[in-house]
Amino acid sequence: VAVKDPTAVERANLLNMAKLSIKGLIESALSFGRTLDSDYPPLQQFFVVMEHCLKHGLKVRKSFLSYNKTIWGPLELVEKLYPEAEEIAASVRDLPGLKTPLGRARAWLRLALMQKKMADYLRCLIIQRDLLSEFYEYHALMMEEEGAVIVGLLVGLNVIDANLCVKGEDLDSQVGVIDFSVYLKSDDDIGGKERDVQIAAILDQKNYVEELNRQLNSTVSSLHARVDSLEKSNTKLIEELAIAKNNIIKLQEENHQLRSENTLILMKTQHHLEATKVDVEAELQTYKHSRQGLDEMYSEARRQLREESQLRQDMENELVVQVSMKHEIELAMKLLEKDIHEKQDTLIGLRQQLDEVKAINVEMYQKLQVSEDAMKEKSEIISRLEDKTNQINATMKQLEQRLQQAEKAQMEAEAEDEKLKQEYVNKSESLQKEFSQKEKQLLQLETDLKIEKEWRQTLEDDLQKEKETVSHLRIETQEIINLKKEFLKLQEKNKQLKRICEDQEAALQELASKLSESKLKIEDIKEANKALQGQVWLKDKEATHCKLCEKEFSLSKRKHHCRNCGEIFCNACSDNELPLPSSPRPVRVCDSCHAILIQRCSSNVP
Repeated sequence: VAVKDPTAVERANLLNMAKLSIKGLIESALSFGRTLDSDYPPLQQFFVVMEHCLKHGLKVRKSFLSYNKTIWGPLELVEKLYPEAEEIAASVRDLPGLKTPLGRARAWLRLALMQKKMADYLRCLIIQRDLLSEFYEYHALMMEEEGAVIVGLLVGLNVIDANLCVKGEDLDSQVGVIDFSVYLKSDDDIGGKERDVQIAAILDQKNYVEELNRQLNSTVSSLHARVDSLEKSNTKLIEELAIAKNNIIKLQEENHQLRSENTLILMKTQHHLEATKVDVEAELQTYKHSRQGLDEMYSEARRQLREESQLRQDMENELVVQVSMKHEIELAMKLLEKDIHEKQDTLIGLRQQLDEVKAINVEMYQKLQVSEDAMKEKSEIISRLEDKTNQINATMKQLEQRLQQAEKAQMEAEAEDEKLKQEYVNKSESLQKEFSQKEKQLLQLETDLKIEKEWRQTLEDDLQKEKETVSHLRIETQEIINLKKEFLKLQEKNKQLKRICEDQEAALQELASKLSESKLKIEDIKEANKALQGQVWLKDKEATHCKLCEKEFSLSKRKHHCRNCGEIFCNACSDNELPLPSSPRPVRVCDSCHAILIQRCSSNVP
């Protein structure tokens, strides 16, 4: 028989003990049906087994006085690997009465179990085996596969709710001895199917609560995103407000300038009145020296004074009218600016449409120009052909005249021959020679006439072809004119359709804005309903007795509410305190879910 490795046997035994302790703890806790405290025996045995598992294969570390072998070193390392474990480590260090590292390690294990994160913490520790090698031997349980199996088993402890008082407990001097009698099978433990059904139901409830918690976290993140968008819109509104303030300051400066101008006009009128008064006084002094016409001059001066005062009154009325007109102009300017902005938007759209129409018109104009150029070329060719036909007609007429002259000359020559046959017998030979020459000339003229006739025929054929091409071109020009008319009609239809499309787009934009507002309102209502699901506060009239001791609330027994599970306890039943580094004094913890309790106020608002 092969000899087994003793360290492997130790690891297997510890793994089996861990399985038994975890299974027994879960089954007993679910059958117990309440939160577990530190005096619960299966829970004490579980912590003892965990100590043995963590101590397996620990390296002996030398100190000044003695050799040190403790599990607090690797557990303290979790704080660096898992940031959420800093709170546990700090609270363990701050606990009074803990003097040894072993006591701190035991307190750390209890707090991790209450937080339901023991498996997560130890998993982070097992992954970093290069760091664990400083504390453990290579054959230790935490360095082998058995450590990973134990971490997987610890995940099942998240079902258990534990309420452990770490503060007053003596953790330094406890003796860790495994009680094997707890794990021996009995007849009562066999066939616990109902217990398994209860465990499955509780696990389903736990999964449901975790899923609900995830959904609430997602709604919180979406609300945070909406708050950020609202802050951005708020900054934009602040910038627009600053721009509006600058515009108000400019308008105030313009108002100040107009007021200064008004004061200048008033000063000028006062100077003018003073000058007129001085003139009147001078005239009165002169009229005093003269005795004649005093009444007439006095009446004239009085009349001038009335006119000047009337003028001053008219000027003041005009100033009031101008000020009112200025206010009206400012209002009109603002309205005009709004209209201008709106018209600019419409102008931009119309310009784009004009550019498209211009491009189409340019294409049509280019086609027209090409067709007109072709028409001009063909008309020039026709005019040239007509000139050629006129020239041919002229040459034909000249040739006919020559023929007539030649025939007349021939008749005269024959008559002269008949008359002078007798007279000129000697000259007959010479005349015969001339006649033969004339015949040769006639033959040449006849051949020329034939050639001219053929040429004329070809020219007439060419003229007929050109007339046909001209008629085709006229038909094409007529078709182009008709196309122009149809194009103008299509342009008008396009403008009408664009107007209808713009009206429809404006209506669609209004409908879209209303729909988006209604959707946002519906989403806000849904989010509010989701946030309010599962968080129902009891009314003060209904919550009259404590959940645990069932005693009536009074001034000495105040109400404390758990924000997690909704239970209400009195201050005497919720004495479980937990030290936190963020608060100067220990906080009260719920007995059922270990959440932090808050004191109930008089109103129904949490």
